[in-house]
Amino acid sequence: MGKKLFKNAVCISHNIISQVLKQGDIAVDATCGRGNDTLFIAGLVGEKGKIYGFDIQKEAIESTRVLLKSNNLADQVILINDDNRKMASYIDERPGVIMFNLGYLPDGDHRIKTNGDTTVEALKAAINLLDDEGIITIVIYPGHAGGLEELTAVETYLAGLSQRFFEVSEIRFINQINSPPQIIIVQKILGGAK
Repeated sequence: MGKKLFKNAVCISHNIISQVLKQGDIAVDATCGRGNDTLFIAGLVGEKGKIYGFDIQKEAIESTRVLLKSNNLADQVILINDDNRKMASYIDERPGVIMFNLGYLPDGDHRIKTNGDTTVEALKAAINLLDDEGIITIVIYPGHAGGLEELTAVETYLAGLSQRFFEVSEIRFINQINSPPQIIIVQKILGGAK
């Protein structure tokens, strides 16, 4: 039968991204965390590609740097210890993929976490940067404190995007307990306006 394609929201995100990214592409990890998503996309774009990785926590950036170096994938990644709402200040290219994995830093300070207002602002920045036919994946955790409010803010904003220019989908695990993570996918339609 093979591996479970829908094991969790992160696996779904990776499966979708692996269908889109190829060697030499440009991508953004808007929330580096411990570096697992950054490592995944760095492997997809290869040494000729480029990844921009953002996190507001220095601990997350350093953790990501160590993981990338230990896997010989650090050269194509630019790590930025800053707010992902400022991504346009650092990127003058059109990434084909932008990933968000919301919440807090695993094994870090749980008081420092994403929230609806700042995530919506970061998504606006991401949408303005995104290449035609590019995708944004958002893994969101409605079960932690403030997570449901963040989900509502993100859904409200994305539901207002024109269907002429964007396709927005949401995948939820409806038979799992404890408010499991879910994923939202935004694809920019070729020639779509901002």
